[in-house]
Amino acid sequence: MIIVQISMHVLAEKHKEVLQTLLSLMAPMEREVGCLGYAFLSDIKEKTTFYVLEEWENRQKLDNHLKSDLFGVLLGLKSLLRQPHCIHMYTVEKAEGMNAVLSARSKRNDQIWLTNQGD
Repeated sequence: MIIVQISMHVLAEKHKEVLQTLLSLMAPMEREVGCLGYAFLSDIKEKTTFYVLEEWENRQKLDNHLKSDLFGVLLGLKSLLRQPHCIHMYTVEKAEGMNAVLSARSKRNDQIWLTNQGD
């Protein structure tokens, strides 16, 4: 799986325009072949900072997306930003969920219990 993280620092007067554009991209991007997920987030503290998170099956599907008109629209927002897009791509070999959290917390609780037994 590949995760793409895009951050955008929007010009204050272009906030609504960028917001509407990003919202309009959500459904079409989620329907792209190989897309496992697409999320659009807004920074709580900095209202003019937006983030796009994408999850892709593999590099080939991501590359097809990067060549698409939809991604071109996203890149086309550059004139509405205070600075260029910041784009990071992460290749994930193994994804874990709540079981990993519970396991880690269980080990922590065991360590606390063992420490308290020495008192």
